[in-house]
Amino acid sequence: MQWLDWFVLIGTLGFIVLYGAWKTKGSKNVTDYIKGGSEAKWWTIGLSVMATQASAITFLSTPGQAFHSGMGFVQFYFGLPIAMVVICLVFIPIYHRLNVFTAYEYLETRFDLKTRSLAAILFLIQRGLAAGITIFAPAIILSAVLGWDLNTLNIIIGVLVIIYTVTGGTKAVSVTQKQQMAVIFSGMFVAFYLIVSYLPADITFSKALKIAGASGKMEVLDFSFNLENRYTFWSGIIGGSFLALSYFGTDQSQVQRYLSGKSVKEMQWGLIFNGLLKVPMQFFILLVGVMVFVFYQFNASPLNFNPAADNVVKNSIYSEEYKELENKHLEIENLKSVANLNYGIALDAENNKIQLEKSVEEIKTLNALEFENREQAKEIIKKADALVETNDKDYVFIHFILNTLPRGLIGLLLAVILSAAMSSTASELNALASTTVIDLYKRNNKVIKTDQHYVSASKWFTLLWGILAISFACFASLFDNLIQLVNIIGSIFYGNILGIFLLAFFIKKVKSNAVFLAALVTQIVVIVGYFYDWMPYLWLNLFGCFTVMTIAIMLQGFSKKEIKTV
Repeated sequence: MQWLDWFVLIGTLGFIVLYGAWKTKGSKNVTDYIKGGSEAKWWTIGLSVMATQASAITFLSTPGQAFHSGMGFVQFYFGLPIAMVVICLVFIPIYHRLNVFTAYEYLETRFDLKTRSLAAILFLIQRGLAAGITIFAPAIILSAVLGWDLNTLNIIIGVLVIIYTVTGGTKAVSVTQKQQMAVIFSGMFVAFYLIVSYLPADITFSKALKIAGASGKMEVLDFSFNLENRYTFWSGIIGGSFLALSYFGTDQSQVQRYLSGKSVKEMQWGLIFNGLLKVPMQFFILLVGVMVFVFYQFNASPLNFNPAADNVVKNSIYSEEYKELENKHLEIENLKSVANLNYGIALDAENNKIQLEKSVEEIKTLNALEFENREQAKEIIKKADALVETNDKDYVFIHFILNTLPRGLIGLLLAVILSAAMSSTASELNALASTTVIDLYKRNNKVIKTDQHYVSASKWFTLLWGILAISFACFASLFDNLIQLVNIIGSIFYGNILGIFLLAFFIKKVKSNAVFLAALVTQIVVIVGYFYDWMPYLWLNLFGCFTVMTIAIMLQGFSKKEIKTV
């Protein structure tokens, strides 16, 4: 990185932090601090909701996901627009009518305090873990690539977020997220333009798409019912709908974003805006990853994108064996470059179906050889050091940024990653503190305190959750893919929480004791189901939701029979 990159990076992040702290200082009451004064417009709500979900993991992992597996991951988001409509029609009117600060307040009015507290605690567990990951994700990548100390990066990212989140609460989060989304969109569009411009002169964008298609990267839709496939149209529409309903309808980090709205219509339009824009945004981010894949069909790429893994194996007794695989990798890359150029030429020729088919078969054969070679490299890396991460999906995009982009733009793209980390983490800390204060501390504290006391308590709990998130980030470890890890954590808890809310909304005959016991049993069953791999994680949302509802209805039925018998 050059001085210009540092200037862009530090200047961008410094402006966001200082502007957020200055613009929202001095919240005088709980409504100001937790609900932002209830004056947010629909576009602020929409961008804030989007920024909360779009963490650094989105911009690090998603392009790498597309690089390795293609566009199919976009199916994960197909259920989101459906969920937005349901939340606008059902959840928002109820929350607004009851004038709640948190989603879990409603559960006490419908059931009782213990059910409200259980739902709040389940949220605090899963969102507390996720907050650590949203800090850890960019930190571990930047640490490996730039050589910075991992724990130092965790602390820097966490402290930057804590400064303005503690100072201004919900309004600070909403205000800064508009700037952060502007930085994010600008950076990603610039990156996309440059990737396409770096392709060989005779490889147009339409040809690049066809080259990606020849390698199976443009297969967007999978209508199969195979449960072995994590991402299909059906898992996205059904499992994704339940995940989105749980996340946007019951997760305080999102509920708090639209509860800050000026009116029901502002809240609803904000969520509709998010629903309309989210799928195209994710499609575009995946397309960036596919274009990075096409770029590396004509340019040299490392055998493993994780520089830490590369350094470990090259300084081990397996260095010569690894070197042989690197040479083989280079040969395959050269052959792939020629094959893809020939495919591009064949696209221009008329009535050249035979040559096209031949080129596609050659590309598929070379892709299979490259995959096998990369897998062998991972095995050697594991021999060199069993603890080093061999999965390099999360390192693909950052490798491209640092090794390809011009001065200044590297700083901008790093600002994109860190802005995304800050925006989602800020929302999470804000929600964790609000839930702790409103649902646990205030509700269970019999001594009446002043409004200013609860504002102070919210700030202290924000600081505490920030420290806990940083601590978790310092002890976390890389998973198969970070964006999957966040969604897995959510899927383990969200279905159960959503089921509790659906029981509250629609099944009036079910009472508090039945729901409370059903929720405890369901959470244990879902955790066991995940560890024994009963189904792809997206389906856990549907499974958890229906399990808690079924058990609660059955328990309520049994209790009525007992009463009649007596």
